[in-house]
Amino acid sequence: MSSKRYLLGCMALLSLMGGAQAQSADDLRKDNASPGNVLTYGMGYNNQRYSPLKQINASNVSKMQPVWAYSLNNPQGQESQPIVHDGIMYVTTHNTTVALNPITGKQLWKNEIELPQDVFKMACCGILNRGAAIFEGKLFRVTLDAHVMAMDAKTGKQLWKVKAADYQNGQAMTSAPLIANGVVMTGIAGGEYGTRGFVDGWDPATGKRLWRFHTTAAPNEKGGDTWPGDTHEKGGAPTWLTGTYDPELDLVYWGTGNGGPWNPNARKGDNLYICSVVAIRPKTGELVWHYQFSPNDPYDYDATEVGMLIDMKVDGKDRKVLAQANRNGFFYVLDRANGELLKANPYVKVNWADSIDLKTGRPVQSDADRRVRAGEDVEIFPSVLGGKNWTPMSWNPETQLAYANTLNISWPYQLSKPEYKKGEWYLGINFRGVNMPKNEPHGYLSAMDPLTGKSKWQMAWPGQPSMAGTLSTAGGLVFTGAATGEFMAVDANNGKKLWEFQTSSGIIGLPVTWEQNGKQYVTVLSGAGGVWALLGDERMSQVPAGGSVWTFALN
Repeated sequence: MSSKRYLLGCMALLSLMGGAQAQSADDLRKDNASPGNVLTYGMGYNNQRYSPLKQINASNVSKMQPVWAYSLNNPQGQESQPIVHDGIMYVTTHNTTVALNPITGKQLWKNEIELPQDVFKMACCGILNRGAAIFEGKLFRVTLDAHVMAMDAKTGKQLWKVKAADYQNGQAMTSAPLIANGVVMTGIAGGEYGTRGFVDGWDPATGKRLWRFHTTAAPNEKGGDTWPGDTHEKGGAPTWLTGTYDPELDLVYWGTGNGGPWNPNARKGDNLYICSVVAIRPKTGELVWHYQFSPNDPYDYDATEVGMLIDMKVDGKDRKVLAQANRNGFFYVLDRANGELLKANPYVKVNWADSIDLKTGRPVQSDADRRVRAGEDVEIFPSVLGGKNWTPMSWNPETQLAYANTLNISWPYQLSKPEYKKGEWYLGINFRGVNMPKNEPHGYLSAMDPLTGKSKWQMAWPGQPSMAGTLSTAGGLVFTGAATGEFMAVDANNGKKLWEFQTSSGIIGLPVTWEQNGKQYVTVLSGAGGVWALLGDERMSQVPAGGSVWTFALN
C-alpha cells in the first residue's frame, strides 16, 4: 500500500471514529459543559437547565431579536425540547420528527409517524411529544401509541421500532428517552386508566428490551405488602417524564405518578412506588433505593418531574442532592446516594398535610386530609395541577436559586365509588376541575431556595398562569414563556422583565440555548395546548393554535 493510500485510509478511519464518538457516553456526560450542543433532556444529566453562555446577558438582552421561525404544521400543544448536535437541530411533535439547520431554520429532513385514529381518545392531557434522545448516530423517540423507535440522525430513516405497551388499555408514551450507561430508557403514561406503570431499558442498536422495572410492587416483590390483593395491577404509578442520571454513582433517578384509582380507599396502604423517586441501575433495572413523597396519594400529586441533581451545602456539609419541587407543594432535598430526606418545606399554599416529618420522611396528616378520607367535600391546596405542573425548573449555581413557574390554585375534592372500564378514566372521585382565586394571581415565576422553599422574588402572571419550563444562564437571565404566547427574559437576581417577544401561540415548552461560530442562540417552541388548555378558563380559546419553532439572537 502506498503511503498516500495509507494516509487516506487512516483519515477515513479517524473520520468514522469521530462520527461514532460524536454522541458517545462521554459526550453525554459533558453536555452541561458543552454549550455548542444540547444532547440531553435537561441540558445535562443533572437536569439543571443551566447554560454557562453569557454573550446574551442582562445588559444586552433587550437587543435580542428573532432569527427564524419554522412552522411545525401541527395544531396540537408543543412541549418538545429541541436537541442540537453537529449543526443539526431535532424537534418532535406527536406525529413528526424534523431536522433543521439551526442557523437558518431550513428543514433538512422530516419523518412522519402513522398513528391509529382511536389513539387520540386515549391521551390523558394533550396530544403531544416532549423530545428525542441522541446516541451513536441514532435519534430515539417514543410515540403516542406506545412504541419506541430509532432513526438515523443524518437522514431520518427509521432503523427499528418496537411496541412497549397496548395503547388501547390507556397507556401512551410522550416523554423524551434517557440514554444512561449505553441503555435507552423510557417511561409510560396512563395512570388515569387503571394501568400499571413501568420503566424500560432498551438496546440502542437493536431495540431489544433488556429489562422492565414495574413501579407498582407485586405481592412477591419488595413493597408488595403495601397493596391489598391484586390492586397493584391497576395501581398507576406512571412514569411519563424523563429521569436524570448520575454517572459517578451509576444511578438513574425516575419519578413516578399517581395511584389508581385516585380514590385511596380502594387501595389502602402506602402503595409503593406511587408518587416516588426510584433510583435504579441503568444496565439491569435493579432498584437501589426509593423515596415516597405522597404515600397512598388521593390527589394526583405526580412526582414524575424528577428534579435536579445539585452539589450544595446542607446544614454546613457538602452533599450531593436531588432537589424536587413536588406537585404536592413541598420542596424536597434528598441525598441522591441513598435517598435520605434532608429538607422538605412548602413552596406554595398547602393544606393536605401539615408538614413533612424529617425523621420518618412521611407527611403529617392535616385535618383537611382526614375529612377527605372520611368522604367530606373539601377544598384542597394545591390542586390537581400541583404547586407546579410537569414543566421542569432550572438552577443557577451563582444565585443558588431554583426558577419555576408555580401555581396558586385549589380544587374541590370528594370521593366517589371507583368503577374500572378498559380505556376510560379510573378515578373514584367527584371530579369538578379546579378553583381560581378571585383576587390573587393564579401563578408566579418563582425564584426559590431549595433548602427553605421560600422565594427570593416572584413575578406574578396576569390572568393565566404559565405552564412553560425555565432556562437559566450565566448571563444572569431566566427565560420562560406565557400561556398567551409571550417569550421573555427575566433578571435572575430580582425578577425584573428585561425583554419580551410575542410568538404565534401559547408557550408550554422548554427553552434551550446554544452557540455556533461564537454566537449564542435561544430556541423555544410555541403552541398552546396540554393540560392547561383542558382545565384552564375560557380565555384559552382566544389563544391561536399552531406549532412553531422560534430561534433568537442578539441583533
